[in-house]
Amino acid sequence: MSGCVWGAAPLLEALGRLWEVQAPLGSGSSASVYRVRCCGDPRAPPGAVKEFVPPPPRLGPARRPGARPPAADCAEYGFRKERAALESLRGHRNIVTLYGVFTNHYSANGPSRCLLLELLDISVSELLLHSSNQGCSMWMIQHCARDVLEALAFLHHKGYVHADLKPRNILWSAEEECFKLIDFGLSFKEGNQDVKYIQTDGYRAPEAELQNCLAQAGLPSETECTSAVDLWSLGIVLLEMFSGMKLKHTVQSQEWKTNSSAIIDRIFASEGVVNSAIPTYHLRDLIKSMLHCDQGKRASAEKALCSPFFSIPFAPHIEDLVMLPTPVLRLLNVLSDASLQCEEEYEDILEDIREECQKYGPVVSLLIPKENPGKGQVHHDKWPDYGVHQGVLPEASLFRLEEGKCHLLPAGHVARLGL
Repeated sequence: MSGCVWGAAPLLEALGRLWEVQAPLGSGSSASVYRVRCCGDPRAPPGAVKEFVPPPPRLGPARRPGARPPAADCAEYGFRKERAALESLRGHRNIVTLYGVFTNHYSANGPSRCLLLELLDISVSELLLHSSNQGCSMWMIQHCARDVLEALAFLHHKGYVHADLKPRNILWSAEEECFKLIDFGLSFKEGNQDVKYIQTDGYRAPEAELQNCLAQAGLPSETECTSAVDLWSLGIVLLEMFSGMKLKHTVQSQEWKTNSSAIIDRIFASEGVVNSAIPTYHLRDLIKSMLHCDQGKRASAEKALCSPFFSIPFAPHIEDLVMLPTPVLRLLNVLSDASLQCEEEYEDILEDIREECQKYGPVVSLLIPKENPGKGQVHHDKWPDYGVHQGVLPEASLFRLEEGKCHLLPAGHVARLGL
């Protein structure tokens, strides 16, 4: 991203403030995303800027009538389309928050339109990479499924289809401790599909696949894509989270087209899947309800939320707590059960823990449950990107320090830190 340069880092002026561009987060055919931080306000949360980049101007003859619009028009259209969707869907906890829009007048190819969004954390795609082909825990699958279905039920009720649901577009929010949907660049109002080539290979519903093929051949399609395409994509995402495997080639095979139900049964019966010791038939049935080839028989988001799978009280694994950052600092094995019985000793311990935790940030609240205080083992987070440090309290487990806040210890006692 080009911008006003002051020192080593480029700066942007947006919403009456200066923002420092810290790092690129990703890029696509018409847009790039950057991590930004507000200058002059250390308490302001970092954000993400999605810049719709116009291509360099090209010399040549005038565009023929009926020809495709130039890429600059496509960038502007993409900006307006995603802005309209995010403004219409603003306020739902499972959809990325749009803070505002602005124009970057210092882009190398001329003024570019930008969205200023909340900055989220790890994506489901990254979680799958770290699952080492063992699959995610049932707690994480359930958490993700519920959050995404809540988002889909909301946006479908508003008449929108996301049309590009995949692991990279589902991100964890450390602040709200939930998964959120991002990237509404291919979204459309149901009944008003303006882009014929939708969804990503491996997550594309059969009716969208047919429509895409016909569009490439220049033929009209009698099949209309509906909100059901999003349920298909989510079904594939959940199957990948359970199996720990990318299923692109599987779902494109003739065997899948002939009998996808048998393949799903085989995945759930596999002894290599780490979840196989846990009763999983409710999840299997939920995924099958999303993967009907006939879109008319596919479960809606609202109906899927009524699945008995969501009534099972799964508990997170320690690995889940380590992978998903939160604003809560959990201390492990700090106290013995006996020390909780004496009120005077209990108060002294509270004060000692508060004093120690205040070294890392203001303590908003501190809780040491006297009943079922929780026990577990110390596990190390091996992600160097997050700056992992060993706790200094006796046998306290580990925590992450990032953006001035302490993230996540597995199990037990809790100290909530201010941001």
